Amino acid sequence: MDATDREILTRLQADGRLPNAALAEAVHLSPSPCLRRVRRLEAEGVIAGYRAVLGRPHVGLELTVFVEIKVASPTHETATADLQDAISAMEEVVACYIVSGDADLLLEVVTPGLAAFERFLMGRLLLLPGVANVRSNFAIRTVKRDGPLPLGHLG
Repeated sequence: MDATDREILTRLQADGRLPNAALAEAVHLSPSPCLRRVRRLEAEGVIAGYRAVLGRPHVGLELTVFVEIKVASPTHETATADLQDAISAMEEVVACYIVSGDADLLLEVVTPGLAAFERFLMGRLLLLPGVANVRSNFAIRTVKRDGPLPLGHLG
């Protein structure tokens, strides 16, 4: 990966809908070589995909909650894998991480509001086998979300 690839990635992180002609001009290439580079970066998995980032309040998702889960028996791989599969299938969970520290899993959950979160928590999440303890942290305000990945270490 060279400086031009890094510049392509930086520009596409800022605007994934940037037309190839404009991207090529910005990185000082002609359109054909620029498109070849983008296709190569896609094929290599460096560019994992493109998507629209929705304004959560504009689609009725006013509440973001970070949920820490302690698993009852973290050494039992099948139970943990089943729990991860169940959590991954929940549409309210927009991100799930295996973490170190007091919790085993960290979830980012979005719902329309507190009542919907309560229904999700009490009616679904706490009923999953293997959940020993849950701790919820409510986001007050978003300072930064979905920021571009830092690429300075690549060159």
